[in-house]
Amino acid sequence: MSDQNTLNALQELIDIVAKLRSPHGGCPWDLEQTPQTLIPYIIEEAYETVTAIQSGDREAIAAELGDLLLQVVLQAQIAQEYEQFTLAEVARGISEKLIRRHPHVFGDLEVESVREVNQNWEEIKAAEKGETVAEAQLLSRKLDRYSRTLPPLTASLKMSKKAASMGFEWDKIEDVWGKFQEELGEFQEALASEDKEHQQAELGDLLFTVINIARWYDLDPSQALQGTNQRFVQRLQKMENFADRPLTQYSLAELDRLWERAKIHLAQQE
Repeated sequence: MSDQNTLNALQELIDIVAKLRSPHGGCPWDLEQTPQTLIPYIIEEAYETVTAIQSGDREAIAAELGDLLLQVVLQAQIAQEYEQFTLAEVARGISEKLIRRHPHVFGDLEVESVREVNQNWEEIKAAEKGETVAEAQLLSRKLDRYSRTLPPLTASLKMSKKAASMGFEWDKIEDVWGKFQEELGEFQEALASEDKEHQQAELGDLLFTVINIARWYDLDPSQALQGTNQRFVQRLQKMENFADRPLTQYSLAELDRLWERAKIHLAQQE
């Protein structure tokens, strides 16, 4: 596709979104949306895009990238309506940032390794925020950014890795398992109380320890849980295929038998 065709296609999308948001003949659902109500869709489309990329299906990737692009255009359209910023400002802002953070590409700076590129990137980013490199490298600041901006499982794994790289680490895996047993006991004790806040806190501590165990074994907890979710759905679908009536009409014992049958059948297909 030529550059002009690309620009035409983007402009068509911008015009369509503007029409959907128009008070005169627009879509009632789109008109009700706010930046806040659209947050779940941004997250959902980002995850669906990742899934498509992992599948390697080019058509699915293109489709999901389109859905994700729609969320960007829609957010910018709403912001423009409230005279906050425009899509042009969004594009210009990221272009300026890329140029500013790549002086070895768009300027005269010479680098010899990826390590130097990363070092320059961190220095420029710190300067943009009015911080020294030392301030920007503070462990607490990095971990706080992870905790505020990433999904919990991903954030916990990155926080655990970063803390370990700074020396905040157990000596051996047996110590991590010991921590797991400690946290499990504290969680069980919390469940015996009626303090929901305390129960939540202890559950969080237990999950964080499990994530640390995953890190020690070089496992990705997000991928592990995603795989479990997918297997659960596959087994449920197989149960429904085997069933001769709605699952709600089966007893627990019958459901257990269907579940085991589904597991065996799926294992034989692998």
